[in-house]
Amino acid sequence: MAKIVAVVSTKADSIGGGAPIFIVENEEKMEQTSFLLEKILDASAHDLKNGTIILVNHR
Repeated sequence: MAKIVAVVSTKADSIGGGAPIFIVENEEKMEQTSFLLEKILDASAHDLKNGTIILVNHR
């Protein structure tokens, strides 16, 4: 079962939940932050194509 370990988004008003949430200014920062977190957390980044990327641990 996969687990969401972090969320990176440009939309502060539409994100919530139990995982750590990182709000960034633009799409470029969103990609940079999510790819860095992907390496740090040993997780997979999945772009939801709505200004949000989730990082998922598939272990």
